[in-house]
Amino acid sequence: MRGADTFTESLFTMRHLDDFVPANHPLRPIKQMVNAALLKMDALLGRMYAADTKGGRPSIAPEKLIRAMLLQAFYSVRSERQLMEQTQYNLLFRWFIGLSMDDSVWVASVFSKNRERLIEHDTVIELFNLIVQQADEQQLLSGEHFSVDGSLIQAWAGHKSFVRKDRKDDQDADGSDGESKSGNDSDNSEAGNFKGQKRSNETHASTTDADARLYRKGKTASELRFMGHTLTDNRHGLVVNARVTQADGYAEREAAKAMINDARQAHEDPDVSITLGADKGYDAKEFIETLQAMNVLPHVAQNTSGRRSAVPDEIAASVGYQISQTKRKLIEQGFGWAKTVGRMRQVMVRGLEKVEQMFVLTMSAYNLTRLRTLGSVRLQTGA
Repeated sequence: MRGADTFTESLFTMRHLDDFVPANHPLRPIKQMVNAALLKMDALLGRMYAADTKGGRPSIAPEKLIRAMLLQAFYSVRSERQLMEQTQYNLLFRWFIGLSMDDSVWVASVFSKNRERLIEHDTVIELFNLIVQQADEQQLLSGEHFSVDGSLIQAWAGHKSFVRKDRKDDQDADGSDGESKSGNDSDNSEAGNFKGQKRSNETHASTTDADARLYRKGKTASELRFMGHTLTDNRHGLVVNARVTQADGYAEREAAKAMINDARQAHEDPDVSITLGADKGYDAKEFIETLQAMNVLPHVAQNTSGRRSAVPDEIAASVGYQISQTKRKLIEQGFGWAKTVGRMRQVMVRGLEKVEQMFVLTMSAYNLTRLRTLGSVRLQTGA
């Protein structure tokens, strides 16, 4: 018998939101890891707000904000407005964030404003560190063998915003007064028409994002960019350090020195040598000597194209060097995930601090997906 095409909504329901989420859904173990980290962040989150005794309207719970921001990375949600729209009707999103079926969804602008407070208090950095700590407690990190690399991040600013620093308010991007030599308005003097002009970061700056830098690498076109850097542990390719700098020719090596120094300081035994794998771009004498001074073995790919490599031949001939060269390729998985799933190919925030916070949050999301996968493998193998 054919069923009737009718819809009758129940006045009450006895089902919980958790009932709609499959028992084997990948977000279940991720939510457990996130909640464990948030529990340790309670003191930090408490300092962000005024005491309850002062009264006032309660803010959005910061724990819910953080879980919502992670969802945005997991599901490639383009904007806060789209995130709020999906949370309105997506029961999975409500369950992960911690909203009941009857709770109202926040206005996108309110969500964005509250997110700024999280950035100001470095809560994203603390979340990242606690997730790395969980990986260490599960013995998923070697703590001694690392890889480093950098990748370009396109800024949320266009070429038309890149104008002379010394221009006046009534001048166009090329420095002209907006009129042609004949006295008529000239199309050639419009903002963004920089054909034939020499532009550099010394003489020009973006009016949209002053922290972005015009930069090109290899055969890519010059764009306003930042540079993201990660340090991964070679055992499973988990990101243990992440940061963003302005894009220039020295940024990768300078960031690498800072990150490996943090790893060096975190090691319990200062006499134990740790290793650092990297590509040919890091094969510079000053960089190699700095690593050796920190008791770090430079497992950097040798660059012998018309020059002598700074990496000692005895190190390049070792078995550990060959292993590092194989393991360092795992670092590309993090960048690939961040740019395709995490939408970090071009950021939608402006300013170095905000870009770095979003980059670190995205790498936190990547680590969570890796930890879930590694946990599943352990269960299947009985390890």
